[in-house]
Amino acid sequence: MTVTLYGADYSCYVRIVRLALEEKGVEYRLVPVDIFAEEERTPEYLARHPFAKIPAFEHDGFALYEASAITRYIDAAFDGPPLLPTEPRVRARVDQLISVCDSYVYQPLVWDVFVERIETKKRNERPDEERIANGLAKARISLTAITKLMSGKTWLAGENITLADLHLAAMMDFFLMTEEGRKLMGIFPALSAWWQRMKSRPSMLATPYPD
Repeated sequence: MTVTLYGADYSCYVRIVRLALEEKGVEYRLVPVDIFAEEERTPEYLARHPFAKIPAFEHDGFALYEASAITRYIDAAFDGPPLLPTEPRVRARVDQLISVCDSYVYQPLVWDVFVERIETKKRNERPDEERIANGLAKARISLTAITKLMSGKTWLAGENITLADLHLAAMMDFFLMTEEGRKLMGIFPALSAWWQRMKSRPSMLATPYPD
């Protein structure tokens, strides 16, 4: 049985898939693909992902792209603790939380705050403070909404970890590398407690972002 993941260890969505593989105890091979490097957008890779994004995935000849499809397949195809609940309302909540992360969390937390604050500094560029401020305002709305959906449970959708936790964790790790992100997180005690549990999981420790 061969599982191959194509992507970069700096990618939020590649990490989401890696977290699912780690949580399920699946051995896999990560083939580096830097999608920002024009020379790596080869015809071979575009055959795997025609939209030139990451990740792409293959399991014994079965190919997939799109992180949500990949993680759902991983949960269904492999043994290990289930990452999707079977009860309809809880499963709907997981789907809702993932959609919230994709639609309203990823852009402000990762691109508007983390990239603008941290990556611009690495490139000796001036950060766009207005973009950061707007990102933080959107982040506050998103984290408030997630806290309400969480309803004080141990994990986002109940007492068992799900794909929703993996989705948010990969994004939150970037956000909390910034001083502004840590300060904002401090006003959400339930999410802060969730993060303390989440960040120490073996799956998180096995898939750190590069420095």
